[in-house]
Amino acid sequence: MSEEKEKKIVQKIEEKFKKDLDRRKFLKQSAAAALGLAASGFLGGLALPKVVRAANETGPIKIGVLHSLSGTMAISEVSLRDVVLMAVEEINAAGGVLGRKLEPVVVDPASNWDLFAEKAKGLLLQDKVSVVFGCWTSVSRKSVLPVFEKNNGLLFYPVQYEGEECSRNVFYTGAAVNQQAVPAVDYLMSRDGGGYKKFYLLGTDYVYPRTTNKILRAMLLAKGVPAKNIEEEYTPFHHQDYQTIVQKVKAFSRGGGACVISTINGDSNVPFYKEFSNQGLTSGDVPIMAFSVAEDELRGMDTSALVGHLAAWNYYQSVNTPQNKKFVAAFKAYCEKNKLPGGKDRVTDDPIEAAYFGVHLWKQAVEKAKTTDVDAVRKAAYGQEFLAPGGTVKLDERNHHTHKPVLIGEIRKDGQIDTIWKSKGLVKPEPWSEYTNPEKGCDWVDHEGTFKKA
Repeated sequence: MSEEKEKKIVQKIEEKFKKDLDRRKFLKQSAAAALGLAASGFLGGLALPKVVRAANETGPIKIGVLHSLSGTMAISEVSLRDVVLMAVEEINAAGGVLGRKLEPVVVDPASNWDLFAEKAKGLLLQDKVSVVFGCWTSVSRKSVLPVFEKNNGLLFYPVQYEGEECSRNVFYTGAAVNQQAVPAVDYLMSRDGGGYKKFYLLGTDYVYPRTTNKILRAMLLAKGVPAKNIEEEYTPFHHQDYQTIVQKVKAFSRGGGACVISTINGDSNVPFYKEFSNQGLTSGDVPIMAFSVAEDELRGMDTSALVGHLAAWNYYQSVNTPQNKKFVAAFKAYCEKNKLPGGKDRVTDDPIEAAYFGVHLWKQAVEKAKTTDVDAVRKAAYGQEFLAPGGTVKLDERNHHTHKPVLIGEIRKDGQIDTIWKSKGLVKPEPWSEYTNPEKGCDWVDHEGTFKKA
């Protein structure tokens, strides 16, 4: 090919490229102008071209379900997957959300904290879900948090946690420390709770137990409990041998007035309670107050050793409300119909309820916002109320956490829990504890998240 012909071909390519560039520039400017006119009201309500409308507002709405279905945390998390899918089925049967069906995308991070982040990224960027319901442990939540914040995703987190977090991309439907751990220890210190003066803080070695116990230690010291009366110890995930630790608890409890505050998570609870009983300790000698043992964990355990021990939550299956009776029956029927392990013998518990009403609170926010757009849904969620199985709950108007009742219960032989103490009304969530961070607050309306109080 001659040099002259090559120049002509290059010239034609350059001319075509310039025309395409000018056309794209024109379309971009036109769209921007149209948006400006619409904002000023100049278009008088005329429909805008499709190019400037929100994307992904037709067809099924994809939602992510991010719970461990295998590994050490499967004992707790499988049921959260199940109840989210039940809520989806209910919503779809009633017409869906904004007239669109929900399409769940379920993944298994397998109790692997790094895999949680990888799976979350896949849900947001590949599956393009509008929201994710998931995580249990705080280490799994901390693992996915950068993914949600970087990609402006939305996570509904259904489990009690240690606080000291204020993310614009997370709604916390579980309890903050002031809605579970703090009132539980207050109760144990009270006359009605036994007036205990010695506290053995025993947990799994990760974020939630360590941070919660840091807050509880500060609280106990502030209330005059001497440091020698506070013991603190941690074991790894899936720890099975509690013989030495229970011996330490026995020694610590000599003379009376001692209790155990347990933040043991996952399947390690089974050998812990068994060893506690094997060494002759009972709830009458040294009561265990647990923050991570509920009816769902108890159904897989020999509960004879647990009778009389305590748990602090915001809901129990035994709560006597009409909507709870309906919820419990519906969950059992759903598990039986879908041939899930346990079938009609399945139970409900606090994280199950929180996972369930989280789906409904998100639905309400989407319907108020009239879109699945994350920023619009987040703002529409503020102040949303829902009649949950255990009673009305409310998303805070500012801090992304949930107003809930606090219940302290006693474990029965059948694995159910009887309420022995209840807060007066709903307790307002405090993401930053008054005992460790009294100068901090969380507010997404007048402040950009965490702020320093005046």
